[in-house]
Amino acid sequence: MTLSDYGLIDRYRTRTVAGTPPFDRDDPTVWGPIDSHGLAEFDDNGFAVLDMLLDPDEVRAVAAEIEHLTSDPELLLDERVIIERASHRVRSVFDVHRLSPMIGDLVRQDRIAGLARQILGSDVYLHQARVNYMPGFSGAGFYWHSDFETWHAEDGMPAPRAVSLSIALTDNYPFNGSLMVMPGSHRTFVPCQGETPTDHHRVSLRQQDIGVPSQEALTDLAGKHGITQFTGPAGSALLFDSNLMHGSSGNITPFPRSNLFLVFNSVENTLRDPYSAPDPRPEYLASRDFTPLR
Repeated sequence: MTLSDYGLIDRYRTRTVAGTPPFDRDDPTVWGPIDSHGLAEFDDNGFAVLDMLLDPDEVRAVAAEIEHLTSDPELLLDERVIIERASHRVRSVFDVHRLSPMIGDLVRQDRIAGLARQILGSDVYLHQARVNYMPGFSGAGFYWHSDFETWHAEDGMPAPRAVSLSIALTDNYPFNGSLMVMPGSHRTFVPCQGETPTDHHRVSLRQQDIGVPSQEALTDLAGKHGITQFTGPAGSALLFDSNLMHGSSGNITPFPRSNLFLVFNSVENTLRDPYSAPDPRPEYLASRDFTPLR
């Protein structure tokens, strides 16, 4: 069997009519040599916290660039901008690396893209880039999910050979909707029940109902692995495996939270046709430009 054939086999079947039990993944977490303590911890936990990945001046520059983008009334009508259902405030802005040359240059830097190359053991490209907002008092949360489950089902990503980097642009406190993760849950794939509707992304980016794990599966994972939070000052970051179970509660505090969210995929794990959806999602959600970042 060739590597090309390997990608055509659906080893992570999900979005089924009848429920399917969780199972152990058969792909590694770290695809290169595990030659440091940090990589061993990432392999065990499925994530790593990076202190001060960006310095305060860089954080201010990125935040100002994003504020400039979201103040453009024409951009607010663009489908790449996702608006909260209840508050009608901006929830996410996708394709920020293309909308902003400054951010496009930042994501290519070795201290950022190089982290993904080290974990994935290959060249990488940017599968998705966005800014997530959680405004004070009214920020809605993100229910528990594995990103890979969606990327496999709806984008055609063959294997969990991808990593996400969430860079804090504001202080992430335990009480303003910071990301919760289940350490070690990345080793278990949790199939989800229910077929994917056409144009599911138009609903799921605001509130996801299809592609979410069962309460039974979540209870089992939380009992085995526990739950921890990513907290830290602006400029810190969370690097995590694509199959790590994570989510966030809403933000009813006066303190807004925003993060630059980058998804790196291996060039040896490029997208196929969706495994469990009628059609591929748009390019701004799942890039099919597989050119390695340089």
